[in-house]
Amino acid sequence: MEAVPEEKTEAARNDETDEKVEEQVDELALLEEKLAKEEERYLRLRADFDNLKRRTQLERAAQEKYRAQSLLTDLLPALDNFERAMQAEATTDEAVSMKQGIEMIYRSLVEATKKEGLEPIESLGAEFDPNIHHAVMQEHDESKDPGIVLQELQKGYMLKDRVLRPAMVKVNE
Repeated sequence: MEAVPEEKTEAARNDETDEKVEEQVDELALLEEKLAKEEERYLRLRADFDNLKRRTQLERAAQEKYRAQSLLTDLLPALDNFERAMQAEATTDEAVSMKQGIEMIYRSLVEATKKEGLEPIESLGAEFDPNIHHAVMQEHDESKDPGIVLQELQKGYMLKDRVLRPAMVKVNE
């Protein structure tokens, strides 16, 4: 009769071992699942970081490229005023001398702005392009094709590859 309790004890031990193994298997599965989630989270964070790094580099490059945009925008009215002043007729020697001085200042200002990448938009005789032109008037001229710029009312400017100010133009109907 003593053999029966040993069998129960051995069966109980097997059950306990099976339960421990099942618990360990369940715990291992949970840990593997948690590890997979953490790896996925790490990969997403790494991708987000790489995207942020790339975006920051692009923004920094654009900021460097267009660093003078604000200053050049503020200088455009001064360039316009210089051009108007140079169109005035000088009748006296003093006025001629003053006009020459204005032209010298204008040329040096234009050279300085060109060094920063400012270029005038050539409009007269060109086909109207809404990306670089601002049509404020229309006129009919039979000697020109429709959509051709007839007159430039205000000069437009590009800063490198960006339109700083569109040219104000009169377009043929």
